Formats: sequence, C-alpha cells, structure tokens
Amino acid sequence: MVLFRLDPCGIICIFITYLALFYADYVIVRHLVLPTMTDSLWGAASVVIFNTIMFLLIVAHLRAVFSDPGIVPIPKTNMDFSDIHSGQGVPRQTSDGWTVCMKCETYRPPRAHHCRVCRRCIRRMDHHCPWINNCVGEYNQRFFIQFLFYVGMASVFAITMVIVSWTLEPEATRKEAKHMKLVHSVVLVVESILFGLFVIAIGCDQMSAILNDETAVEHVKKEGPARARKSRMVLLQEVFGRGHPITWLWPFYVDRYRQPQDCTMLYNV
Repeated sequence: MVLFRLDPCGIICIFITYLALFYADYVIVRHLVLPTMTDSLWGAASVVIFNTIMFLLIVAHLRAVFSDPGIVPIPKTNMDFSDIHSGQGVPRQTSDGWTVCMKCETYRPPRAHHCRVCRRCIRRMDHHCPWINNCVGEYNQRFFIQFLFYVGMASVFAITMVIVSWTLEPEATRKEAKHMKLVHSVVLVVESILFGLFVIAIGCDQMSAILNDETAVEHVKKEGPARARKSRMVLLQEVFGRGHPITWLWPFYVDRYRQPQDCTMLYNV
C-alpha cells in the first residue's frame, strides 16, 4: 500500500532533506572534485562513491516515506463500543493482548498504538517521524534505519572530501574561487556534522529499542518489560527480515517472510 501524509511539517522536512542532499552533491562535485581532482582516478571514484551512497539513501528514504508502516485496518462494519464509553461491558484489553482504540473505534493487535498525525493505529509503532512524513512501525522500520545509516555514511564521506580537497588545493587557485570554495566547504561541514550527529543519536536509539524489544511508545507507557525475552538475532530479524545480514542494509531486498499478519480478529472479536 502506497501512502503519503498531507502533513505540512512532514512535507517541509522532506523538502529540507532533499535540499540538503542535493546541495551536498553540488558542493562535492563542483567545488571539491572539479577544481582539485580532475586529473586523478580518486576524483572520479569519489563522485561515483558519493552518488552511490546518495542513491541508496534516497531509495531507503522513499520506501520509508511511502511504505505502509503497519496500519491496522478498520472493519467495513462499524462496531458498537458504547458500553466501553459508558464504562461498562467489554474490557479495553482482551486476554491475548488485543486492545480497543476509542479513536479508530476498533480492536487493534498487541503493541499497536494510535498515531495522532496519521489518525490510525500502527502495528508496533515506535514514533511518528516528520523527516519521513510517516510513522516508524512494524513494516517500514528497516527502511528508516537504512536511511539513517546512509545519511551517516554520506556525512562522513562529505567531511572526508572537504579535508582531501583542501589538502590537494593548488597554490595557483584564484582568490575568488578559493573564497567560494571556503564558504561552501564550511556550510557542507556544518551540515554534515549536524545531520551526522542527529542520525547517530536516532540510530543508536533505534537499535537500543530493537535489542530491548521496546518501542519508544512502549518505553513511555512502560509496556515493554513484561514480554518474554528473545535472542538478539530474533529481534533483529523481526525488523530486517530473515535474509542474510548482508541484505539488511540493501533497500531493494524483499523478505518473503515479512507479510502483513492476519487481522481477522478485527472482525471476529
């Protein structure tokens, strides 16, 4: 299911993301590689490497943006929860962990939570991220982590390119050209540091949530610790799939085992 939220904050964040990406690509090619590395194999290789990282980054980001994060379907037949509204009758949680969402007016599976931005319940919702204009949930968390990883790689590579380019800077470079290169280099380094530190922090938080088997929402609501413990490999496979670990950072990989789970209970409870 292809989705896109008409959320102003999310749309602005996506615009800022791609503006920063294409600006970084422009600076590296126009102001770092062309003036100093046109006569070396390293110049061509660095452009290819950076644009490959950019390509994988964009693919992962678009999949995180447009993928269904795990939206709980709403039954075609309306359910009557008036007894719950009145404080009587059906409990808000069943014996097998299913709960009632009073905003969606339906049952939702264990670990699903309601997102006020998406206005739907999301399976294993971690948080709503404006940078992908979508929730980070059961079915798109791996794309979100891939996006973070490639942003970190791009940031490190950009800073490396600035250092190498200034090391190889010819003495005869015109003052005006050197001034423009300095301005763009400073902006690129600041941008790379800010985005790099940001994705490192978020990435560490995501990995901690996976290995502790507790999403950000569950951590706030204190809902995680009661579950049975699982091995780290099982927890990682639940997010990245059952393929070889080398495929976990490949945004084109499709895991045939990761299919939407049966939601028939929505209609049978």
